[in-house]
Formats: sequence, structure tokens, C-alpha cells
Amino acid sequence: MTSPFRLDGKTVLISGAGGGIGQSLVKAFRDAGAQVIGADRKAAMLEGLDITGQVLFDQADPKATRHAITQYLQLHGTPDAVVSNAGFTRAEHLGQVDDDVWASELAINLNGAYAMTDPIVAAMADRGYGSLVFISSVNALGHYGNPAYSAAKAGLIAYAKAIAVERGGEGVRANVICPGSVRTPAWDHRLAADPTLLDNVLPHYPLGRMVLPMEVANAAVFYSSDAASGITGTVLPVDAGLTAGNLRFVDDVLRGK
Repeated sequence: MTSPFRLDGKTVLISGAGGGIGQSLVKAFRDAGAQVIGADRKAAMLEGLDITGQVLFDQADPKATRHAITQYLQLHGTPDAVVSNAGFTRAEHLGQVDDDVWASELAINLNGAYAMTDPIVAAMADRGYGSLVFISSVNALGHYGNPAYSAAKAGLIAYAKAIAVERGGEGVRANVICPGSVRTPAWDHRLAADPTLLDNVLPHYPLGRMVLPMEVANAAVFYSSDAASGITGTVLPVDAGLTAGNLRFVDDVLRGK
């Protein structure tokens, strides 16, 4: 019997495929048997990835994103699954946010994600099945800085639930993964500037470490597989325990470490 966790014969489109989490998503889906369509801003970002096709767009431009996806659907048909992974933030606090910052963060992290997935949702509904996985953030569940990014990522949860409720009868599922700090190359410059940074970061995580990109990718494969066929509209933290509670409070106040 075929394992329900396998994706043989399925096609998945992954946005932000050239990034730290994106590359692990490509590998995890390929290991599960899927054909992968990589999406990113430039073809150079997808070089060396084990993909069978590509679609290029800058998600910061929602109109161009929708146009590129619509053209792809017309030429190649509708994928079986989509992982909306592309995103960006500058690591701000409220004192660093203005109208321009707010608009730019929402443009790529929410508006662009909507523009990318909306035509696919409609095509999946017309066909009668499909799965979407949105890579959000623990910032959508509690405040850890990055207020504009947090608002956008919280919007992804609301959007995914809307798809789950309104398109479920047409066979379309939508779920959300909320990673905590993920050890991607994006941390390299911060650690180079301050080698002691993790001394302040890791005590907040019950597992005592950052999440690995492949751990996020494995959750996305599960959501996209038949093993999750009865699951829609859910939010899964992949966060080394961060949102389970306040470990730092327990250690500092109760244990007196």
C-alpha cells in the first residue's frame, strides 16, 4: 500500500524556494516524491535546486505576482499543493515603524501572498481538490517585535481560515505553520556582529535551540499529504516550544537561575 505521507505523482508550487526555508521545502517535497515548481524573484535564486519548473515574480508587487501566477496556471495547469513561503522583515520595534515600513511589510508578507494564492485557490476549487500551506510566524500568535510583519503574518492565518471555511466544500484545504526562530543563513550576519546573541535567544526556547529549516519543511509535507486529508483551517507552531509558555519567566522568577 502507498503511504499516505508520500506525494508521488503530485505537483507542488513553493514560493521563496531559493531561501533558507525554501531550499529545505524543495528537498523535503522531492524526498516525498513530489514534482516541485520553484517560485522566486530571479532565476539565479533557483539555480541548483531539484525542481521541474519555475515561475518568477516579486511578491512585493501584488499585481505582477497575480499576473505571473495566472499565466503559469494557463500554461501548466493547477498544482496539487502550494506552499506560500516567501516573506521578509527587517526586525523592527514600534519606534522604527512608519507608513512606508508598514506598507512594504504588508505588501510582500500578506498582499503578495494573497495575490499569489488567490488564482490558485479558484483553480483548485474549480477542479475539486487542492492543499495550501502558509508559512506564517510565531509573531502572528504573540508579540516578539516586528509589529508590521506580525500584523501581516496574523493576516495569513485569517486568510487561510477563510479558505478552509469557504472553499472546503470544493475540496480545498488550507493550513498554517508558525515557525519560531529558524536557523537559516539570515542569522549569519547577526551572529557575526554579535557572537553572544544566541545566549539571549535560546533561553526563551524550551528545547534549548532554534528550529531547523527541515523541521518546518517536514510539517509542510505532512499538511500537503493525504495523511492530513481531514485537517484544514489549523495553525501549527513549529517553534521549539516558544509559544507553549514563558520559560524565561519560569527560570528567572520561579527557579531563580
